[in-house]
Amino acid sequence: MYFGETTCQKYVLQAQLRELQGKGASRRLRKENLVPAIIYGATQDAKSITLRHNEMVRNLQDEAFYSQIITVDFGDHQERAILRDLQRHPSKPVVMHVDLQRISDDQEIRVHVALHFINEEISKGVKEQGAGISHVVSEVEVSCLPKNLPEYIEVDMVEMEKGQILHLSDLKLPEGVTLPALALGEDHDSAVASCH
Repeated sequence: MYFGETTCQKYVLQAQLRELQGKGASRRLRKENLVPAIIYGATQDAKSITLRHNEMVRNLQDEAFYSQIITVDFGDHQERAILRDLQRHPSKPVVMHVDLQRISDDQEIRVHVALHFINEEISKGVKEQGAGISHVVSEVEVSCLPKNLPEYIEVDMVEMEKGQILHLSDLKLPEGVTLPALALGEDHDSAVASCH
């Protein structure tokens, strides 16, 4: 089991500063196919911005977008950030608001990263012992410097046997990546998958 390589996919969002605030202004922006957003952190003031709705929706279809570093392009300069919060319309395919957190190269970030389970069908438990595999979680929170951020965690299930439970502590982490939950003690060494 190991973490996937850091991603080579580059995510860029075109952004503009936003001066008008409030529900009315936000409603007008959405009619213009723009999404109200905020970017904050890294010892700088928070900025109200707008993003292109179509560009946002297209990126959201990619699983890695939720956990990877995003370049926010203002035209005259760029800032790097991660997606922190996303509000969607309850019944329409519309993004209502986006929160982005700036990152800096020398500060660790905490991000939820997807799990990719592989070799389930050829695992000992499934192939030889007639068991099934259940996924308990589909993502885990990691802590690392931006340069070490993995795109996903690959979990090789080939050795799983009937009755076995895979925990967070069983995951092999690359250099510079930790699981904050494990620092809280054994009670937080949650199950990741089970073979039953």
